[in-house]
Amino acid sequence: MKIHEYQAKEVLAKYGIPVPKGFFTDTNGNAKELAEKLGGYPVVVKAQIHAGGRGKAGGVKLAKSAEEAEEHAKAILGATLVTHQTGPEGKEVKKLLIEAGCGIERELYISVVLDRASATNVIMASTEGGVEIEEVAASTPEKILKVFVDPAIGIMPYQCRQLAFGLGFPKELIGKASKLIMNLYNAFVGEDLDMAEINPLVQTADGQVIALDAKLGYDDNAMFRHKDAAEYRDLNEEDPFEIEASKYNLNYIKLDGTIGCMVNGAGLAMATMDIIKYSGGEPANFLDVGGGASAEQIEEALKIIVSDKTTKAIFINIFGGILRCDRLANGVVSAAKKIHIDIPIVIRMEGTNVEEGNRILQESGLNFIIGNGMRDGAEKVVAAMKG
Repeated sequence: MKIHEYQAKEVLAKYGIPVPKGFFTDTNGNAKELAEKLGGYPVVVKAQIHAGGRGKAGGVKLAKSAEEAEEHAKAILGATLVTHQTGPEGKEVKKLLIEAGCGIERELYISVVLDRASATNVIMASTEGGVEIEEVAASTPEKILKVFVDPAIGIMPYQCRQLAFGLGFPKELIGKASKLIMNLYNAFVGEDLDMAEINPLVQTADGQVIALDAKLGYDDNAMFRHKDAAEYRDLNEEDPFEIEASKYNLNYIKLDGTIGCMVNGAGLAMATMDIIKYSGGEPANFLDVGGGASAEQIEEALKIIVSDKTTKAIFINIFGGILRCDRLANGVVSAAKKIHIDIPIVIRMEGTNVEEGNRILQESGLNFIIGNGMRDGAEKVVAAMKG
């Protein structure tokens, strides 16, 4: 679950990380009042959307007076920002952060993520802050520092000092920087985050180390431990298909292709998307119904796929284990009879009760296309989509 910058700063402040004073608003009428409350200028008016690149898109404006802050707020709130992370359709700005400015001396980067290759948490840092870290990785990868932390042991003080020295902090700020790094890691673990990023982390002219921007993502699988954090969820920032899928415990991610996928198991789902691309098609979604999907979940999964009007064909690829093939077939037949589906459906099944499942499909009176193996199914769905 992604959260807004102003929410991320609330979380970081709980862990002792310095953040600028600021106020959240979702109305056009109080930006001037909030700017005056900050007690000095300049102030910054910042669009709150779940995407990077806001500044380049005109979503971050400096104001040297309360009147100017109000003008910027009126211009940004309700505008549609198009960034490298929003896609061409952009995102409408419905929330703002009015924040105190600060005297920036240096802009840095720091983040904590899970490194699956080493089965550790990795802290990444760079002196190149204020820009997308992907640009730094592509052009000057040597400027990215990495420290790997064993989750069973936790972060050690010497690792924080190593990063602080690596980022070029002067001796008098090593302690502050090290403490911030320690606290960021503690927030990552304590909040069950899958990503914690401060970009930029700034060193100010008066010797402070501050999180000027922040991006946090909660691990959805751990939300039962953070019921208070559920209040941070902003449905306006999420894909409506993904919201609907979450109601039925379906793992769904919208993609840019034209072939809808319904699969059981994340690994098989990834392999299915790969073989669709290998066969000349593009997947429209990632959708894992899980091992024990019910008839209701299968029906809702099909509804979601069909509701996406960019989808031109559907590939159902199931390995029958916990989810038996006959149960899947009954669910698909029942759903197809309830939902008006006018695009081809290719089904490939293997595993428990596959013969019974195929019999149910054949006797349904519906025009399913049967795939004999993954590759055959992928080739048939690509051909059906094109034809």
